[in-house]
Amino acid sequence: MIKKWQIVLLGGSTLLVLSLALAWISMDFRSVNGWVAFFILNLMSAGLFAGVWWLLRVERLPNWLIVLAVGAALLHLAAGLFWFKGLPRWGHGTLAENAGYVMADAYARDTMAWKLASSERPLPAAFVNNRRVDQYGGMLYLSALMYRYLPVPIHMPLLTLTLAAVVSALAVPFTWAFARIAWGELEARLAAWIIVFYPEAILLGSSQMREAFLITFIVAAFYGLLRYERDHSLTGLALIMGPLILCVPFSPPVAVLALTALILLAVVTRFSRLGIRIGQPRLWIGLGVLVILAFAGLYLVLRQFTPSGMVNPIEMLTWWINHTARWQAYINVHASGWMQKVLKGAPQSVKMTALVAYGVVQPFLPAALIAASRSSLWHWVAIWRAIGWTLMLALTIYAPILALRSRRNRAFNLTLSLIIWGVILIASYRAGGDLWDNPRYRTAFAGLQAALAAWVWIEHRRMADNWLRRALLAIGALLFWFLPWYLRRYTPFTWPVSDLIRTVGLGMMTAFLLVLWDWARTSPIFLKSPSEPALLEDDPLDPLPLA
Repeated sequence: MIKKWQIVLLGGSTLLVLSLALAWISMDFRSVNGWVAFFILNLMSAGLFAGVWWLLRVERLPNWLIVLAVGAALLHLAAGLFWFKGLPRWGHGTLAENAGYVMADAYARDTMAWKLASSERPLPAAFVNNRRVDQYGGMLYLSALMYRYLPVPIHMPLLTLTLAAVVSALAVPFTWAFARIAWGELEARLAAWIIVFYPEAILLGSSQMREAFLITFIVAAFYGLLRYERDHSLTGLALIMGPLILCVPFSPPVAVLALTALILLAVVTRFSRLGIRIGQPRLWIGLGVLVILAFAGLYLVLRQFTPSGMVNPIEMLTWWINHTARWQAYINVHASGWMQKVLKGAPQSVKMTALVAYGVVQPFLPAALIAASRSSLWHWVAIWRAIGWTLMLALTIYAPILALRSRRNRAFNLTLSLIIWGVILIASYRAGGDLWDNPRYRTAFAGLQAALAAWVWIEHRRMADNWLRRALLAIGALLFWFLPWYLRRYTPFTWPVSDLIRTVGLGMMTAFLLVLWDWARTSPIFLKSPSEPALLEDDPLDPLPLA
């Protein structure tokens, strides 16, 4: 039996070797200066893992989950090291990629953090007049804090990357715990594996982006809600409020959205368990409180973006919605030639509906497969991301359908499905067809998406339901007809259908026919043999008479 001091010695030695390796890579394999900074950060990360395990001790976490969470942290860190050393060689040659950053936002923010930490300015300056590199200042402040107080000889981007990898990996135990309370052990196990290998979670967990932290904070808050509902403990309440408070400096809009979703889920599930009907006053009082809190949070957020003279909350919200709609329509239409052609002369409402739908499917698998790229690395990354999102989207589309068909926890499952769809649509409305901002906005809720996807898969197998297969057939049909359409755009391939509307129509018609065929193939009406006489309700030979 391994003793505790042996575990501590082995863990300390591992952290020391890892710190030396990270410092060596950071110094371009010339020196290990700065290993003390990495060692301190790794010790703090180990303490963070231990603290989370202590908070979740009442859930009796299995040993395999510890291995999986540590493996997720190492996977994110390994991916980050690959970007750091591989992008300068195989990227597009941009300043950010040559410096080893996946995203230009991370490069600008991290560079500014090093300048702030090296200056005499106080660190709270990160929250003032730095919107061009960090809208809210939280990520800039955190990076500058590490650069100032850890013994680093030069700018070391891998410091922030290491912390992001560790914190994002903590979404694994929180996702497991959330799914376990909501549904059970099978769903919890599958949810943990999904969040580990979900491409967007890996991509953001291996970069210096705020979503690496938000993924964990949000799923932790939702776990806290379920734990409070179950135990009515102060720990559950702290697990709700703590992560929400931590979200604020990183992204106040995400904090408001998460708070609104938490209240909605709490109100619906609570009233469902109490048996309160639509016409009862307590339901409307609870929904009224939800609306007031949501508008209060929106007001605080919108004050940062709307003109200074605007104070009416409704006027501010209307201005922001219209401004966002016009801006996103301009960006998307001018970024894509075929969008200009399709949406030319269309009303604003039609344009926004098309752009939101366009954003929902991004990254789009046929485009990722066919579209050429100057970098083969980014081409494969695009395919990897698109496959992950296509599978997640298929399960997410099926989720509300299954929630209505399933009898267990119907209100909870349907509300969670609608919350996730609300997040997807808001992200698509805010960022449209942007291949980076749109996916990362919705990935902040990746822990909940993974949990819901796990429930959908397990529940559909438990019910032996055929509609998931039919949904996958329909999505496959739509994707199939876009393959020749994209081939026509990017290669010499000849294809007679160039109109986007007709391509969508072909996909929808094929999807309808495939679903109809599958329904007919599995329907009892068509499976019954015509020579076999049907049993009547009062047939004495019927071994299971109708009740």
